[in-house]
Amino acid sequence: MKEKKDFIRYDEPVITIRDLYKSFGDLHILRGVNLDLFRGENLVVLGRSGTGKSVLIKIIAGLLESDAGSVEVLGTRLENISVKNLQELRLKIGFSFQNSALYDSMTIRENLEFPLVRVQKHLKRKEINSAVQNVLEGVDLLQSIDQMPSELSGGQRKRIGIARTLILNPDIMLYDEPTAGLDPITCIEINNLINRVQDQYKTSSIIITHDLACAKSVGDRIVMLLDGTFERQGNFEEIFATEDPRVKPFYDYNFIE
Repeated sequence: MKEKKDFIRYDEPVITIRDLYKSFGDLHILRGVNLDLFRGENLVVLGRSGTGKSVLIKIIAGLLESDAGSVEVLGTRLENISVKNLQELRLKIGFSFQNSALYDSMTIRENLEFPLVRVQKHLKRKEINSAVQNVLEGVDLLQSIDQMPSELSGGQRKRIGIARTLILNPDIMLYDEPTAGLDPITCIEINNLINRVQDQYKTSSIIITHDLACAKSVGDRIVMLLDGTFERQGNFEEIFATEDPRVKPFYDYNFIE
């Protein structure tokens, strides 16, 4: 079981979702989802591929609109939010995409500078350099500052993608399948980085995954998306203390001891 963090505030939700529905034509993905993310918490959302995990965090980030229900992020309701207010809210949310979403034509330095100078146009070169150096040190990749994304491994690109979100000091981090496609050793490194980000930046994070090793390592609390709703939540042991045929094979396949 993951060690409890004394800075987590379980009386202070930063995301509140109630009765959330989302369909694509006749395909009903989310069917009345209720969820809270608390300040300082790493919340893992588990589920099989195609169950709506990524759809959920895209709605939270304002990249998709829900069909019904309410979503409140950092005190702001997303229903009918203005473009200006949504843009301001997104600056407080770091989104770590599954494919890292780096610009292939830019160096690592330029990839990190891009969101910073776009938002904080008043910064001087010394301040920009310091910010880039600090986040690269935080993900242990300062030596790669002048490399191109194509010169990095998949795990290194994931870490750079996380650094690029951290450079704006977000309150909330959204990780979409952070260990997908990585070898076991690199997965451990990414899991450790997610925990380090939580400790250093005191972020509140949602981690979308179907990797049980990741869930067990980073999750302060775990919820499981089953048939479009969250039917199980708790710590790792509580989630899998069941003979539910929708849950048990999920555990058995991952071979977690």
